[in-house]
Amino acid sequence: MVKKLIAAALLAGATLAAQGQDLVVYHIDNAQAQAVKGLRNIRNHMDVDPTAKVTVVTHANGVDFLMEGAKDEKAGEFAPLVSALVARGVKFEICEITLKNRNLKKEQFVQDAGFTPSGVVRLAKLQKEGAAYIKP
Repeated sequence: MVKKLIAAALLAGATLAAQGQDLVVYHIDNAQAQAVKGLRNIRNHMDVDPTAKVTVVTHANGVDFLMEGAKDEKAGEFAPLVSALVARGVKFEICEITLKNRNLKKEQFVQDAGFTPSGVVRLAKLQKEGAAYIKP
């Protein structure tokens, strides 16, 4: 009986901990206008809430900052900024429809980024799962 109570208490605690973890999706579809601001927002988000589960979904021109060698005039190369966030648990996803439409190859992107069949479908699914939507 005591073992069952302990198991139930542990399960309840784990469930509460999981519910307390914020799920967030950042939507980037214009790298030039959103990448620097978005990466700064995500870094600040993780500084304040390091347990948040953050996914960055990119499509259209938003994928550009995840390309190898991509950089900003002031911020420099994006790859180290992305790597630092990935090390903190942030996931970056690139829309495969965008790759097809723009004739891009997966090999052109930083290794820290993953791929999703459709950026907009992924955004919808993450929101359905309870993710807060942020578009920097």
